Amino acid sequence: MSRRRALTIITVAVLLTVTLFYGSYQASSQTGARGTGQESIGTVLEVIALVKTRHYFQPVSTLKLLEGYVLTGTINGMLRHALDDPYTRHMDALAFENMMNTTTGVYGGIGLSVGIVDDRVTVVSPIKGTPGERAGLRRGDKIIAIDGKDTTFMTLDEAVSLMRGPAATEVDLTIQRGEEIFQVHIVRELINVVSVPEYYMVDEEYKIGYIEITNFSERTYEELVQALAELDAQGQRALILDLRHNPGGTLSAALRVADEFVSGAPLLYLEDKEGNRTPFASTEEGTREPIPMVVLINGGSASASEIVSGALQDNGLATLVGTTTFGKGLVQSLYPLRDGSALTVTEQGYLTSGGKDINGVGIEPDIVVEVTLEEEEAIYLGEAEYDPQLEKALEVLRSQL
Repeated sequence: MSRRRALTIITVAVLLTVTLFYGSYQASSQTGARGTGQESIGTVLEVIALVKTRHYFQPVSTLKLLEGYVLTGTINGMLRHALDDPYTRHMDALAFENMMNTTTGVYGGIGLSVGIVDDRVTVVSPIKGTPGERAGLRRGDKIIAIDGKDTTFMTLDEAVSLMRGPAATEVDLTIQRGEEIFQVHIVRELINVVSVPEYYMVDEEYKIGYIEITNFSERTYEELVQALAELDAQGQRALILDLRHNPGGTLSAALRVADEFVSGAPLLYLEDKEGNRTPFASTEEGTREPIPMVVLINGGSASASEIVSGALQDNGLATLVGTTTFGKGLVQSLYPLRDGSALTVTEQGYLTSGGKDINGVGIEPDIVVEVTLEEEEAIYLGEAEYDPQLEKALEVLRSQL
């Protein structure tokens, strides 16, 4: 018997033992994945094979993956144990469906952008005009339970799956705000996430347009083109592109937006695990004539937002104003699995148009304008009487006209 075949048999035997041993544990655990009891040996092996062959920046040990599965009894537990990478994760079938709905911009839910902070599901920002915002939820609120289920060590996909559901159904959240813990009852609605919720002539005298992009989805490019056309019709001479609090989205959407402004240079470079770099070329046809531009950024600008702002900065097409971006220079590929679930794997890194590696570092603005957390929240919710970052952008553009 070959060594490879022997190792395969041993691996399957270990997985069989683990599955039998952890079956009852998974059924009663409050911190396991929602796919509890449904993660077959075949799915585990599929995940291990994909991670071993596809993962970008970190050598992956099969033994450490198996050790993680033995210790936690879940695929996501296995991935957390073996990888220093929060973006490689397993989604059950429902989470996968929810994620695909998000890329189209329409889904049933409560309208919260959430992240994991200190092992807790945390509100990054409520989406304007949604049940989450109307319920008074704020940035920084900890969601410690969803319909009574403890969120400690819960993956983001699990939490999102629990909060989403058909319109007119109900969900109860247990919220921790500072030392206070309270309950919030919310009725879900159909969430129609517009990528470009606001655009207008912010300065009529100087004809400075303003466009806010809140996410990058399948609809982003068309909404941006429409906004630009309407502002052009009003005589737009300069543009403010607001990417603050934009957590990103699809790579294809980011490239289409960047390509609207950039020509004669790569939009970004993708780098594989061997260090090979592949440029994504811009196209000359259809590129807008350059006008003075400012891009507003902050720590909530991530991923696709950084691709766009980096391309505009590196090619001298825009001045970046605000604070340093989040710093996510990694690209995930999505692999549907045989059981209907899916795996996102960090398969590539990216460098900006000018060859900068921003992962873990972020993009520095050309002009730093700091605001307090309270000011930032008020600006996001449209309640601020004064927006110093926007005012600096106007000052920069007026000086160029």
